[in-house]
Amino acid sequence: MQGIGIGTSDFKKLRVKDYYFIDKTMYIKNILDNKSEIVLITRPRRFGKTLNMSMLKYYFDCKTKDNKQLFKGLRIMEQDEKYTSKLGYYPVIYMTLKDVQDRNYENMILNMKTAMLEMYQEHRYLLDSEKIYPEEKERIKEILYARENEVDLKNSVKELSKYLNRHYDKPVMLLVDEYDVPLQNAYVEGYYDDAIKFFKTFYGVTFKDNPYLEKTVITGVSRVAKESIFSGANNFKVFTVLDNEFSSDFGITTEEMEKVINDFEIQEEKEEIREWYDGYTVGNTVGIYNPWSILNYLTDRKLIPYWVNTSSNDLIKLILKNSTSVKEKIERLLKDEAIEVSVDQETVIVGIEQNEDNIWGLLVGTGYLKMVETVDITEGRYKVKIPNFEIKALFQSIVRDWFRDKVIGNNLNSILKDLVTLNLEEFEEKFKILVEQMFSYMDVGISTAENFYHAFVLRNVSRAKRYLLCKF
Repeated sequence: MQGIGIGTSDFKKLRVKDYYFIDKTMYIKNILDNKSEIVLITRPRRFGKTLNMSMLKYYFDCKTKDNKQLFKGLRIMEQDEKYTSKLGYYPVIYMTLKDVQDRNYENMILNMKTAMLEMYQEHRYLLDSEKIYPEEKERIKEILYARENEVDLKNSVKELSKYLNRHYDKPVMLLVDEYDVPLQNAYVEGYYDDAIKFFKTFYGVTFKDNPYLEKTVITGVSRVAKESIFSGANNFKVFTVLDNEFSSDFGITTEEMEKVINDFEIQEEKEEIREWYDGYTVGNTVGIYNPWSILNYLTDRKLIPYWVNTSSNDLIKLILKNSTSVKEKIERLLKDEAIEVSVDQETVIVGIEQNEDNIWGLLVGTGYLKMVETVDITEGRYKVKIPNFEIKALFQSIVRDWFRDKVIGNNLNSILKDLVTLNLEEFEEKFKILVEQMFSYMDVGISTAENFYHAFVLRNVSRAKRYLLCKF
């Protein structure tokens, strides 16, 4: 049985070590078939975006001549010459922004310099090229030594594409992975305004009228509004989880999962695995499994949350915590209901907790909810649902956090103590907060109010009896 490369996002390493690989090389064909010069694909985290970008890099890169062996036996090599002729054809710029984040803007810029240094390091050979002018080599050195100013930093990708275009006499493939990480982190940490100014200029210079590029492929978790970051970019097309294009290129499809089940002989666990890690829908592809969770399950053979524990979920928790209207709908989702909402896929991060359409768009796009039915596509109305047990466990955890935040003393014990010790003024104040901020109108409506209060009171009378018995 082949090994499982958990956390291995480098395509070459995966193939050289002969780790288990689900053949996604038709993604290469789909990228080449797409007519847009700039393609942005958003998918949930840990859904194979970085591995797919690495695969594109090794396929197109012309500076490495032995990459054909990496694709031996894979589906892309069965295609006609239109596609196979692009193997090792283009100069490639690969840029990842996954580490361009920190607690303040100054440190973010330092991390951005490091990311550019690593990108330029792959093309250090340009310093020996006769086609690169002496003053240009000096600018390359400034990047390599992280001595550039912010203006140079904003121009660094376009400059490198110019050098590569001239050195190889070919247009450049630009691959940008996790483009949205710096902005999401900046919002959580409180320096979003400075970050958006920088990246609006950076992406504008990189993409707008850049004559040296053949195609740009960008991946991220969320679709940040074009007006706020990609203004001026020409021939720009976004593909989210609601679009049919590239719908089977990320995650594990039902058909692919059947092969996994047979290869690892886990037929008896099939239904439980489906309940825990299946349930995602992308465009017209239904029944997509979370690849990170599946790989971890194949290693540990435990049905536990894997995907939700790979991130702090800070942005999601911040948004949900500050939106009272969304909380009520979350309760219905936790009852396994499908709810009808308006979904805006263009995430405007600033003030997102006040824009419910934006919140649902972010939750759907980032994998916390799935679309189950299109109600009105022109108005962007869909029915959505929690996809599986793993995500439901996260929402339950978030609700518990709300409860701890709102109830004084972090639990009901202080309220109970005030009641049984006849500290009625404190009890009244705390109970008022509990009712106003924690009881849902769905539970205390006209037809169900008494049921909910009865349940609450009976439960705590029982707890009070136990408390008094322990005391006396």
